[in-house]
Amino acid sequence: MRSPTVTALIIATALFMENMDGTVISTSLPAIALDLHQDPIVLKLALTSYLLTLAVFIPASGWVADRFGARTVFCTAILVFTAGSVLCGASTSLETLIAARVFQGVGGAMMVPVGRLVLLRSVEKSDLVNAMAWLTIPALLGPIAGPPLGGFITTYFHWRWIFWINVPIGALGIALALKFISNLREEAVARFDFRGFFLSGLGLLGLISGLSLIGRGMAPWTVVVATIAVSLAVLWAYVRHAGSNEDAILDLELLRVPTFFSGVVGGLVFRIGIGALPFLIPLLLQLGFGLTPFQSGSLTFATAAGALLMKFSASRALRWLGFRTALISCALISGAFMASYSLFTSLTPHWLIFLALLSGGFFRSLEFTALNAISYADIRPQSMSRATSFASVSQQMSGAIGVAVAAICIQLIQVSLGDQTLVARDLSISFVLVAILSSLSVLVFMRLAPDAGAAVSGKMAPSQEEHAAAAAE
Repeated sequence: MRSPTVTALIIATALFMENMDGTVISTSLPAIALDLHQDPIVLKLALTSYLLTLAVFIPASGWVADRFGARTVFCTAILVFTAGSVLCGASTSLETLIAARVFQGVGGAMMVPVGRLVLLRSVEKSDLVNAMAWLTIPALLGPIAGPPLGGFITTYFHWRWIFWINVPIGALGIALALKFISNLREEAVARFDFRGFFLSGLGLLGLISGLSLIGRGMAPWTVVVATIAVSLAVLWAYVRHAGSNEDAILDLELLRVPTFFSGVVGGLVFRIGIGALPFLIPLLLQLGFGLTPFQSGSLTFATAAGALLMKFSASRALRWLGFRTALISCALISGAFMASYSLFTSLTPHWLIFLALLSGGFFRSLEFTALNAISYADIRPQSMSRATSFASVSQQMSGAIGVAVAAICIQLIQVSLGDQTLVARDLSISFVLVAILSSLSVLVFMRLAPDAGAAVSGKMAPSQEEHAAAAAE
């Protein structure tokens, strides 16, 4: 077996590329909108189309990895993602950009969850938090490098180059994976759930598409309502299907595991608010305050820098606090920081904006580490591939919903205040609304037992501490 640290760092190459890609395009969104002659709010489709593709195809990632081998799928996914990046850079219209983002999303749907599956099968549960920390540290360099790099390229060169920088990174990832990662696969692979794949994909695609169409006259309200209603009906049909099919592509029985339920459902609610930030913050700084993309990126990378700082102490923090306390406290603190962004004005010192973003990223990082680890704390090895697919779908859905919710908030605020164009106060109020939504995740985390996930976090329950003290005496 390869060293878990080496495996984690190689897989992190893919995460680095994907995370940098996401933050780069968020920073450059206003410039892309100007170049393509589109409303910046409409450019949310460039974000949601990618996230939607992930949500549709991720459920198949676990089965594909088991069937064809994790290394084979991982390398192919990096190749597709890189090719999609080249097409994004060559786009000349909103339609071609969306099509390229969809193609790119097919690669991303297999790349990250399959990489995570390789790592989960390579380490003991007692080493899971440390392995996840190693995995996410290099991956966090993407969001750190993305905003200033994307802003610099967009300001002084052209936004197209923000996609083409993925080419050398993708080539490096493929070379390292072929050399160091074993081609893990399952001996006995269940049949592929084509009906479940169709129902879940169609339902998720329709739901987020319907939410994304709200406002701006992009479609008649009757079409929007009908799309959402039909999508919910299709998703209900999937729930019925999954209940009577042990090979369902999204195993809903996993939600009976309390730690997995909290990590996935609580994480979904928390990440909806967080998913709105990459959309809202660049718009506030650039369109609201008049900063250049480079100035904006030089501030927003603080969020990832704060997250990176937390990763060095995440294991100790979880061992001290335990999952339940960490999830509840960090969700509330993160929500408070998110709401505080509404207080930013064009006169707010840049060092203060940087510090607020840095601090918010610090606490969100611990929340993400806790969510990622507790989701798999009580999952059996034979269910791990399905669990990673399910959790990854939840994460990508939350990002897509977050962008859609942020856009809806902006549009409702503009209508209620009578703003014909996007101004800073529309964005400021939106921060408060998404902060409240994100904080509601504590209602899920409060259901966890005090010692939930103790085998992973290393924190003993009070009864265990008493036994340990008695043994020491």
